[in-house]
Amino acid sequence: MVARGDRSEPRGRRRPRQELRKQNVGTRTLHLNLFILGCGHHRAAWRHANSPVERVGDIRYYEELAQIAEAGKLDAIFFADGNSVGNVEDGPTWFLEPLTCLAAISRATERIGLISTVSSTFYTPFHAARMMASLDHISRGRMGWNVVTSMFDAEARNHNYEAMPTHAQRYARAEEFIDVVLRLWDSWGDGALRQDRQGLYADSGQVCAIDHRGDHFLVAGPLTVPRPPQGHPVLFQAGASEYGRDLAARRAEAIYAVAYDLPAAQAYYRDIKRRVKAAGRQDPVPIMPGLVTYVASTQAEAEARQQELDGLLPPEASLRQLQTYILQDCSDWELDQAVPPLPPLEEFKGPKGRYATVLRIIETEKPTVRQLLGRLAAGGGHCTVVGTPDRIADHIEHWFTHEAADGFNLMPPCLPEGIEDFVDHVIPILQARGLFRRDYEHTTLRGHLGLKRPNN
Repeated sequence: MVARGDRSEPRGRRRPRQELRKQNVGTRTLHLNLFILGCGHHRAAWRHANSPVERVGDIRYYEELAQIAEAGKLDAIFFADGNSVGNVEDGPTWFLEPLTCLAAISRATERIGLISTVSSTFYTPFHAARMMASLDHISRGRMGWNVVTSMFDAEARNHNYEAMPTHAQRYARAEEFIDVVLRLWDSWGDGALRQDRQGLYADSGQVCAIDHRGDHFLVAGPLTVPRPPQGHPVLFQAGASEYGRDLAARRAEAIYAVAYDLPAAQAYYRDIKRRVKAAGRQDPVPIMPGLVTYVASTQAEAEARQQELDGLLPPEASLRQLQTYILQDCSDWELDQAVPPLPPLEEFKGPKGRYATVLRIIETEKPTVRQLLGRLAAGGGHCTVVGTPDRIADHIEHWFTHEAADGFNLMPPCLPEGIEDFVDHVIPILQARGLFRRDYEHTTLRGHLGLKRPNN
Protein backbone atom coordinates (compact mmCIF):
# COMPACT_ATOMS: atom_id res chain seq x y z
CA MET A 1 0.00 0.00 0.00
CA VAL A 2 1.35 3.45 -0.89
CA ALA A 3 1.47 5.77 2.09
CA ARG A 4 -1.51 8.08 2.18
CA GLY A 5 -0.55 11.57 1.14
CA ASP A 6 2.45 10.33 -0.88
CA ARG A 7 1.70 9.20 -4.42
CA SER A 8 5.25 9.63 -5.63
CA GLU A 9 6.77 6.34 -4.61
CA PRO A 10 9.17 5.30 -7.39
CA ARG A 11 7.94 2.56 -9.71
CA GLY A 12 9.80 -0.06 -11.66
CA ARG A 13 13.35 -1.16 -11.00
CA ARG A 14 14.97 0.77 -8.17
CA ARG A 15 18.64 1.36 -7.62
CA PRO A 16 20.02 -0.42 -4.56
CA ARG A 17 19.19 1.40 -1.33
CA GLN A 18 22.85 1.69 -0.32
CA GLU A 19 23.69 3.39 -3.63
CA LEU A 20 20.88 5.93 -3.22
CA ARG A 21 21.83 6.58 0.38
CA LYS A 22 25.46 7.20 -0.50
CA GLN A 23 24.56 9.61 -3.29
CA ASN A 24 21.83 11.57 -1.54
CA VAL A 25 22.68 11.51 2.16
CA GLY A 26 26.44 11.91 2.48
CA THR A 27 27.20 12.94 6.05
CA ARG A 28 23.63 14.07 6.76
CA THR A 29 21.61 12.42 9.48
CA LEU A 30 17.92 12.77 10.20
CA HIS A 31 16.50 15.24 12.68
CA LEU A 32 13.43 14.06 14.57
CA ASN A 33 11.29 16.02 17.02
CA LEU A 34 8.26 14.88 18.98
CA PHE A 35 5.36 17.33 18.68
CA ILE A 36 3.40 16.89 21.93
CA LEU A 37 -0.29 17.81 21.82
CA GLY A 38 -2.82 16.69 24.41
CA CYS A 39 -3.70 13.00 24.03
CA GLY A 40 -2.33 12.91 20.48
CA HIS A 41 -2.84 14.62 17.14
CA HIS A 42 -5.99 12.78 16.16
CA ARG A 43 -9.00 14.86 17.14
CA ALA A 44 -10.66 11.79 18.66
CA ALA A 45 -7.61 10.50 20.56
CA TRP A 46 -9.00 11.69 23.89
CA ARG A 47 -12.20 9.69 23.31
CA HIS A 48 -10.37 6.36 23.14
CA ALA A 49 -10.81 4.08 26.13
CA ASN A 50 -7.03 3.97 26.70
CA SER A 51 -6.40 7.70 26.35
CA PRO A 52 -4.58 9.67 29.07
CA VAL A 53 -7.21 12.44 29.02
CA GLU A 54 -7.35 12.56 32.81
CA ARG A 55 -3.62 13.36 32.87
CA VAL A 56 -3.37 16.29 30.44
CA GLY A 57 -2.95 18.66 33.39
CA ASP A 58 -0.35 16.44 35.10
CA ILE A 59 3.25 17.51 34.47
CA ARG A 60 4.40 13.92 35.03
CA TYR A 61 2.58 12.89 31.85
CA TYR A 62 4.65 15.31 29.77
CA GLU A 63 7.84 14.38 31.59
CA GLU A 64 7.22 10.74 30.70
CA LEU A 65 6.63 11.61 27.04
CA ALA A 66 9.88 13.57 26.97
CA GLN A 67 11.73 10.66 28.57
CA ILE A 68 10.39 8.26 25.92
CA ALA A 69 11.56 10.64 23.18
CA GLU A 70 14.94 10.99 24.88
CA ALA A 71 15.30 7.21 25.07
CA GLY A 72 14.83 7.24 21.28
CA LYS A 73 17.61 9.88 20.95
CA LEU A 74 15.26 12.38 19.31
CA ASP A 75 16.58 15.90 18.78
CA ALA A 76 13.82 17.63 20.73
CA ILE A 77 10.28 17.77 21.97
CA PHE A 78 8.06 20.60 20.76
CA PHE A 79 4.99 22.36 22.15
CA ALA A 80 2.71 24.52 20.05
CA ASP A 81 0.65 27.17 21.81
CA GLY A 82 -2.62 29.01 21.45
CA ASN A 83 -4.15 32.02 23.15
CA SER A 84 -7.85 31.24 22.91
CA VAL A 85 -9.94 28.33 24.11
CA GLY A 86 -11.92 27.19 21.06
CA ASN A 87 -14.77 24.73 21.50
CA VAL A 88 -14.22 23.04 24.84
CA GLU A 89 -16.56 20.17 23.91
CA ASP A 90 -14.21 18.90 21.20
CA GLY A 91 -11.36 17.81 23.47
CA PRO A 92 -8.16 19.13 25.04
CA THR A 93 -5.76 21.41 23.21
CA TRP A 94 -4.05 23.86 25.56
CA PHE A 95 -3.77 23.14 29.28
CA LEU A 96 -0.36 23.82 30.82
CA GLU A 97 1.47 26.91 29.51
CA PRO A 98 4.37 25.46 27.47
CA LEU A 99 7.33 27.48 28.79
CA THR A 100 6.28 26.67 32.35
CA CYS A 101 5.90 23.04 31.32
CA LEU A 102 9.37 22.95 29.75
CA ALA A 103 10.95 24.32 32.91
CA ALA A 104 9.76 21.20 34.72
CA ILE A 105 10.62 18.84 31.85
CA SER A 106 14.17 20.22 31.74
CA ARG A 107 14.69 18.82 35.24
CA ALA A 108 13.33 15.39 34.25
CA THR A 109 15.57 14.99 31.18
CA GLU A 110 19.25 15.38 30.36
CA ARG A 111 19.96 15.66 26.63
CA ILE A 112 16.83 16.16 24.55
CA GLY A 113 16.09 19.62 23.17
CA LEU A 114 13.10 21.62 24.41
CA ILE A 115 11.17 23.86 22.00
CA SER A 116 8.19 26.11 22.62
CA THR A 117 6.12 28.37 20.41
CA VAL A 118 6.47 32.08 21.21
CA SER A 119 4.08 34.61 19.69
CA SER A 120 5.77 37.75 18.39
CA THR A 121 2.31 39.32 18.19
CA PHE A 122 1.54 38.97 21.89
CA TYR A 123 4.89 38.75 23.69
CA THR A 124 7.26 41.66 24.16
CA PRO A 125 10.94 41.13 23.29
CA PHE A 126 12.27 41.69 26.81
CA HIS A 127 9.79 39.25 28.35
CA ALA A 128 10.50 36.56 25.73
CA ALA A 129 14.28 37.05 25.86
CA ARG A 130 14.32 36.83 29.66
CA MET A 131 12.20 33.66 29.81
CA MET A 132 14.07 31.87 27.02
CA ALA A 133 17.50 32.83 28.41
CA SER A 134 16.47 31.59 31.85
CA LEU A 135 15.27 28.28 30.42
CA ASP A 136 18.45 27.87 28.40
CA HIS A 137 20.44 28.23 31.62
CA ILE A 138 18.11 25.86 33.51
CA SER A 139 18.34 23.22 30.77
CA ARG A 140 22.07 23.80 30.16
CA GLY A 141 21.66 24.79 26.55
CA ARG A 142 18.68 22.81 25.24
CA MET A 143 16.10 25.49 24.40
CA GLY A 144 14.57 26.43 21.08
CA TRP A 145 11.82 28.96 20.29
CA ASN A 146 9.34 28.65 17.45
CA VAL A 147 8.43 32.22 16.56
CA VAL A 148 4.90 32.66 15.18
CA THR A 149 2.77 35.67 14.34
CA SER A 150 -0.44 34.09 15.75
CA MET A 151 -3.60 33.63 13.75
CA PHE A 152 -7.05 34.29 15.12
CA ASP A 153 -9.12 37.27 16.25
CA ALA A 154 -10.22 35.27 19.29
CA GLU A 155 -6.58 35.25 20.40
CA ALA A 156 -6.20 38.95 19.68
CA ARG A 157 -9.12 39.79 21.95
CA ASN A 158 -7.24 38.27 24.87
CA HIS A 159 -4.29 40.59 24.27
CA ASN A 160 -5.73 44.09 23.98
CA TYR A 161 -6.59 43.92 20.25
CA GLU A 162 -10.07 44.12 18.73
CA ALA A 163 -8.82 41.94 15.87
CA MET A 164 -5.53 40.62 14.56
CA PRO A 165 -3.28 43.17 12.87
CA THR A 166 -2.83 42.72 9.13
CA HIS A 167 -0.55 40.02 7.79
CA ALA A 168 2.07 42.60 6.78
CA GLN A 169 1.93 44.31 10.18
CA ARG A 170 2.35 41.04 12.03
CA TYR A 171 5.42 40.09 10.01
CA ALA A 172 6.98 43.54 10.36
CA ARG A 173 6.54 43.24 14.12
CA ALA A 174 7.98 39.70 14.04
CA GLU A 175 11.10 40.88 12.23
CA GLU A 176 11.74 43.61 14.79
CA PHE A 177 10.81 41.27 17.66
CA ILE A 178 13.44 38.72 16.61
CA ASP A 179 16.09 41.38 16.12
CA VAL A 180 15.53 42.85 19.59
CA VAL A 181 15.50 39.47 21.34
CA LEU A 182 18.82 38.49 19.72
CA ARG A 183 20.38 41.82 20.70
CA LEU A 184 19.19 41.38 24.27
CA TRP A 185 20.85 37.95 24.44
CA ASP A 186 24.03 39.57 23.12
CA SER A 187 23.84 42.42 25.66
CA TRP A 188 25.99 40.28 27.95
CA GLY A 189 29.38 39.17 26.69
CA ASP A 190 30.35 35.53 27.07
CA GLY A 191 33.05 36.55 29.54
CA ALA A 192 31.03 39.14 31.43
CA LEU A 193 30.59 37.09 34.61
CA ARG A 194 33.71 37.28 36.81
CA GLN A 195 32.22 36.12 40.16
CA ASP A 196 35.39 37.19 41.92
CA ARG A 197 34.63 37.38 45.63
CA GLN A 198 37.54 39.79 46.16
CA GLY A 199 36.68 41.84 43.09
CA LEU A 200 33.92 42.12 40.48
CA TYR A 201 30.79 40.05 40.08
CA ALA A 202 30.61 41.06 36.41
CA ASP A 203 32.61 43.16 34.00
CA SER A 204 30.44 46.21 33.27
CA GLY A 205 32.36 46.75 30.03
CA GLN A 206 30.80 43.52 28.72
CA VAL A 207 27.22 44.35 29.76
CA CYS A 208 25.71 46.91 27.41
CA ALA A 209 22.39 48.62 26.81
CA ILE A 210 20.85 48.11 23.39
CA ASP A 211 18.80 51.37 23.33
CA HIS A 212 16.37 50.09 20.71
CA ARG A 213 13.76 52.49 19.33
CA GLY A 214 11.73 50.93 16.51
CA ASP A 215 8.31 51.01 14.94
CA HIS A 216 6.93 48.45 17.40
CA PHE A 217 9.20 48.32 20.46
CA LEU A 218 11.13 50.58 22.82
CA VAL A 219 13.71 48.51 24.71
CA ALA A 220 16.69 49.92 26.59
CA GLY A 221 18.36 46.75 27.89
CA PRO A 222 20.59 45.14 28.88
CA LEU A 223 18.85 41.87 29.73
CA THR A 224 18.68 40.87 33.38
CA VAL A 225 19.93 37.36 32.53
CA PRO A 226 23.56 36.72 31.44
CA ARG A 227 24.10 35.35 27.94
CA PRO A 228 22.46 31.92 27.38
CA PRO A 229 24.68 28.82 27.18
CA GLN A 230 23.85 28.42 23.47
CA GLY A 231 24.44 32.12 22.83
CA HIS A 232 20.98 32.18 21.28
CA PRO A 233 18.34 29.48 21.85
CA VAL A 234 17.66 27.92 18.44
CA LEU A 235 15.21 29.92 16.33
CA PHE A 236 12.51 27.85 14.58
CA GLN A 237 9.89 29.21 12.21
CA ALA A 238 7.08 27.79 10.09
CA GLY A 239 6.45 30.33 7.36
CA ALA A 240 4.29 29.32 4.37
CA SER A 241 3.23 32.70 2.93
CA GLU A 242 5.63 34.88 0.96
CA TYR A 243 6.26 36.99 4.07
CA GLY A 244 6.75 33.84 6.13
CA ARG A 245 9.12 32.17 3.68
CA ASP A 246 11.16 35.31 3.30
CA LEU A 247 11.49 35.80 7.06
CA ALA A 248 12.29 32.13 7.61
CA ALA A 249 14.97 32.15 4.90
CA ARG A 250 16.67 35.19 6.41
CA ARG A 251 16.33 34.48 10.13
CA ALA A 252 15.29 30.90 10.98
CA GLU A 253 17.84 28.31 12.07
CA ALA A 254 15.40 25.44 11.54
CA ILE A 255 11.97 25.28 9.93
CA TYR A 256 8.74 23.39 10.56
CA ALA A 257 6.73 22.73 7.42
CA VAL A 258 3.33 21.42 6.32
CA ALA A 259 3.62 18.98 3.43
CA TYR A 260 0.78 16.76 2.27
CA ASP A 261 2.76 14.79 -0.34
CA LEU A 262 6.22 14.45 -1.82
CA PRO A 263 5.85 17.03 -4.64
CA ALA A 264 4.57 19.65 -2.20
CA ALA A 265 7.39 18.87 0.23
CA GLN A 266 10.02 19.09 -2.50
CA ALA A 267 8.67 22.37 -3.84
CA TYR A 268 8.77 23.96 -0.38
CA TYR A 269 12.17 22.46 0.47
CA ARG A 270 13.82 23.66 -2.73
CA ASP A 271 12.26 27.11 -2.48
CA ILE A 272 13.45 27.65 1.09
CA LYS A 273 16.96 26.35 0.38
CA ARG A 274 17.14 28.71 -2.62
CA ARG A 275 16.01 31.66 -0.49
CA VAL A 276 18.51 30.83 2.25
CA LYS A 277 21.32 30.81 -0.30
CA ALA A 278 20.07 34.05 -1.86
CA ALA A 279 20.16 35.65 1.58
CA GLY A 280 23.90 34.93 1.69
CA ARG A 281 23.65 32.39 4.49
CA GLN A 282 25.78 29.26 4.86
CA ASP A 283 23.69 27.77 7.68
CA PRO A 284 22.17 24.30 7.13
CA VAL A 285 18.62 25.44 8.18
CA PRO A 286 17.10 21.93 8.52
CA ILE A 287 13.51 21.64 7.26
CA MET A 288 11.17 19.30 9.16
CA PRO A 289 7.67 18.60 7.83
CA GLY A 290 5.06 17.17 10.14
CA LEU A 291 4.58 13.40 9.93
CA VAL A 292 1.63 11.40 11.29
CA THR A 293 2.34 7.67 11.62
CA TYR A 294 0.17 4.68 12.48
CA VAL A 295 2.67 1.93 13.33
CA ALA A 296 1.78 -1.75 13.65
CA SER A 297 3.27 -5.16 12.92
CA THR A 298 1.03 -5.64 9.86
CA GLN A 299 -0.55 -3.33 7.32
CA ALA A 300 -4.03 -4.51 8.28
CA GLU A 301 -3.46 -3.81 11.95
CA ALA A 302 -2.15 -0.31 11.23
CA GLU A 303 -5.18 0.47 9.04
CA ALA A 304 -7.51 -0.87 11.74
CA ARG A 305 -5.95 1.49 14.29
CA GLN A 306 -6.55 4.44 12.01
CA GLN A 307 -10.14 3.40 11.28
CA GLU A 308 -10.86 2.91 14.98
CA LEU A 309 -9.84 6.49 15.75
CA ASP A 310 -11.63 7.93 12.74
CA GLY A 311 -14.79 6.18 13.89
CA LEU A 312 -14.68 7.91 17.28
CA LEU A 313 -14.86 11.45 15.87
CA PRO A 314 -18.35 13.01 15.63
CA PRO A 315 -18.93 14.72 12.25
CA GLU A 316 -19.89 18.01 13.91
CA ALA A 317 -16.53 18.16 15.69
CA SER A 318 -14.75 17.45 12.41
CA LEU A 319 -16.66 20.25 10.71
CA ARG A 320 -15.67 22.67 13.46
CA GLN A 321 -12.03 21.70 12.91
CA LEU A 322 -12.37 22.28 9.17
CA GLN A 323 -13.94 25.66 9.86
CA THR A 324 -10.79 26.80 11.69
CA TYR A 325 -8.71 25.90 8.62
CA ILE A 326 -10.88 27.54 5.96
CA LEU A 327 -12.37 30.40 8.05
CA GLN A 328 -15.94 29.89 6.88
CA ASP A 329 -19.02 28.18 8.23
CA CYS A 330 -19.31 24.63 6.88
CA SER A 331 -21.78 23.23 9.42
CA ASP A 332 -24.45 22.69 6.75
CA TRP A 333 -22.24 20.93 4.21
CA GLU A 334 -23.52 17.55 3.00
CA LEU A 335 -21.08 14.91 4.24
CA ASP A 336 -21.35 12.62 1.22
CA GLN A 337 -21.23 15.33 -1.41
CA ALA A 338 -18.21 16.92 -3.07
CA VAL A 339 -16.47 19.71 -1.16
CA PRO A 340 -17.99 23.08 -2.19
CA PRO A 341 -15.67 25.49 -4.05
CA LEU A 342 -13.22 27.39 -1.86
CA PRO A 343 -11.49 30.71 -2.52
CA PRO A 344 -8.05 30.51 -4.19
CA LEU A 345 -5.01 30.71 -1.94
CA GLU A 346 -4.14 34.29 -2.91
CA GLU A 347 -7.54 35.51 -1.66
CA PHE A 348 -7.43 33.65 1.65
CA LYS A 349 -6.88 35.93 4.67
CA GLY A 350 -5.95 33.32 7.26
CA PRO A 351 -2.94 31.01 7.84
CA LYS A 352 -1.91 30.01 4.34
CA GLY A 353 0.13 26.85 4.99
CA ARG A 354 -2.74 24.74 6.31
CA TYR A 355 -5.21 26.24 3.83
CA ALA A 356 -2.90 25.44 0.92
CA THR A 357 -2.76 21.84 2.14
CA VAL A 358 -6.56 21.62 2.23
CA LEU A 359 -6.73 22.93 -1.32
CA ARG A 360 -4.12 20.41 -2.45
CA ILE A 361 -5.99 17.49 -0.89
CA ILE A 362 -9.18 18.60 -2.64
CA GLU A 363 -7.41 19.00 -5.97
CA THR A 364 -5.56 15.69 -5.74
CA GLU A 365 -8.13 13.36 -4.18
CA LYS A 366 -11.47 14.97 -5.18
CA PRO A 367 -12.90 13.86 -1.81
CA THR A 368 -16.37 14.09 -0.43
CA VAL A 369 -16.75 16.26 2.65
CA ARG A 370 -16.70 13.14 4.84
CA GLN A 371 -13.49 11.92 3.20
CA LEU A 372 -11.84 15.30 3.63
CA LEU A 373 -12.76 15.34 7.31
CA GLY A 374 -11.18 11.92 7.78
CA ARG A 375 -8.06 13.09 5.96
CA LEU A 376 -7.73 16.06 8.31
CA ALA A 377 -8.65 14.21 11.52
CA ALA A 378 -5.04 13.50 12.51
CA GLY A 379 -2.49 16.20 11.88
CA GLY A 380 -4.76 18.47 9.86
CA GLY A 381 -3.29 17.58 6.47
CA HIS A 382 0.29 16.75 7.37
CA CYS A 383 1.59 13.70 5.56
CA THR A 384 0.13 10.51 7.03
CA VAL A 385 1.77 7.09 6.75
CA VAL A 386 -0.08 3.93 7.76
CA GLY A 387 1.84 0.67 7.92
CA THR A 388 4.62 -1.48 9.28
CA PRO A 389 7.84 -0.09 10.77
CA ASP A 390 9.73 -0.93 7.58
CA ARG A 391 7.19 0.90 5.41
CA ILE A 392 7.35 3.98 7.60
CA ALA A 393 11.15 3.90 7.59
CA ASP A 394 11.06 3.59 3.78
CA HIS A 395 8.87 6.67 3.55
CA ILE A 396 11.15 8.69 5.84
CA GLU A 397 14.23 7.64 3.91
CA HIS A 398 12.62 8.42 0.55
CA TRP A 399 11.75 11.98 1.55
CA PHE A 400 15.14 12.45 3.22
CA THR A 401 17.05 11.35 0.12
CA HIS A 402 14.89 13.20 -2.43
CA GLU A 403 15.09 16.84 -1.35
CA ALA A 404 11.86 16.85 0.63
CA ALA A 405 13.00 16.90 4.27
CA ASP A 406 15.99 17.03 6.59
CA GLY A 407 13.93 15.32 9.23
CA PHE A 408 10.42 15.29 10.64
CA ASN A 409 8.26 16.76 13.36
CA LEU A 410 6.57 13.57 14.58
CA MET A 411 2.83 13.94 15.28
CA PRO A 412 1.58 10.66 16.81
CA PRO A 413 -2.20 10.21 16.46
CA CYS A 414 -2.32 8.83 20.01
CA LEU A 415 -0.06 9.44 22.97
CA PRO A 416 1.83 7.85 24.59
CA GLU A 417 1.58 4.66 22.48
CA GLY A 418 2.21 6.47 19.19
CA ILE A 419 5.67 7.64 20.24
CA GLU A 420 6.39 4.38 22.08
CA ASP A 421 5.71 2.39 18.91
CA PHE A 422 7.87 4.74 16.84
CA VAL A 423 10.79 4.65 19.27
CA ASP A 424 10.61 0.88 19.80
CA HIS A 425 10.11 -0.20 16.19
CA VAL A 426 10.96 2.54 13.66
CA ILE A 427 14.00 4.16 15.28
CA PRO A 428 16.03 0.88 15.30
CA ILE A 429 15.46 0.50 11.54
CA LEU A 430 16.60 4.07 10.86
CA GLN A 431 19.66 3.47 13.04
CA ALA A 432 20.49 0.23 11.25
CA ARG A 433 20.33 2.07 7.92
CA GLY A 434 22.77 4.70 9.18
CA LEU A 435 20.16 7.45 8.95
CA PHE A 436 19.79 8.29 12.64
CA ARG A 437 22.07 8.54 15.67
CA ARG A 438 22.47 5.63 18.05
CA ASP A 439 23.37 7.95 20.92
CA TYR A 440 23.63 11.65 21.59
CA GLU A 441 26.94 13.18 20.56
CA HIS A 442 26.22 16.64 21.97
CA THR A 443 24.68 18.19 25.07
CA THR A 444 22.90 21.16 23.44
CA LEU A 445 20.08 21.51 20.94
CA ARG A 446 22.45 23.39 18.65
CA GLY A 447 24.78 20.43 18.76
CA HIS A 448 22.01 17.98 17.90
CA LEU A 449 21.04 20.09 14.88
CA GLY A 450 24.59 20.71 13.67
CA LEU A 451 24.32 24.47 14.24
CA LYS A 452 27.17 26.75 15.27
CA ARG A 453 27.04 28.80 18.44
CA PRO A 454 26.75 32.50 17.52
CA ASN A 455 29.50 34.83 18.70
CA ASN A 456 28.91 38.24 20.20
